[in-house]
Amino acid sequence: MKTTIYIEGGGDTKSLHSELRRGFQELFKNLGFTNRLPRVVACGSRNDTFRDFTIAFKKKKEGEQVLLLVDSEDIITKSNSKWDFVKNRDKWDKPEKANEENIFFMVVCMESWFLSDKDGVKEFFGKDFDLSKLPQRDNLEDIDKQVLYSGLKQATKTTTKGEYGKGRHSFKILTYLDAKKVAKHGAYSEEFFDYLDNHL
Repeated sequence: MKTTIYIEGGGDTKSLHSELRRGFQELFKNLGFTNRLPRVVACGSRNDTFRDFTIAFKKKKEGEQVLLLVDSEDIITKSNSKWDFVKNRDKWDKPEKANEENIFFMVVCMESWFLSDKDGVKEFFGKDFDLSKLPQRDNLEDIDKQVLYSGLKQATKTTTKGEYGKGRHSFKILTYLDAKKVAKHGAYSEEFFDYLDNHL
């Protein structure tokens, strides 16, 4: 079955789109999906990602899977469906025939995944990376985005690669992470990677 994942991120440049695709493909390979890799589409902004997904979902043929992977942006505190969440937050209307298995979240943003393998992030930034500046929580999906970004900037400001920058570093870091740790980051991460494992 052909699977295509429309992923938020990568801005408006071809080079960042390429880095996003490479980062996610390496993550998938490291989880053992090498011979069944999904197609990754870097879409840029949040709304552009939803638009591209919606168009592709409506055009998909029998035997094709079209998935949406976006940041939740906010901490998810309610038990409503994922489509209800983005309807309330982003005013997105669920495409006809789409279900909960077509939308997945990186909670609260992709950078939250870095916390599942802090040693991998340290390896990327080098010896001056300050692990103690990162948020220290048991529930990695319950960390505010601004708290996370602030911690990353504080942890990296004296490194040779410089202060953390979303476009400059984010997708390269994915290739340094232990994919199995990322897959166990939290409930939403487990849901996404378990789905891929069972349906690719």
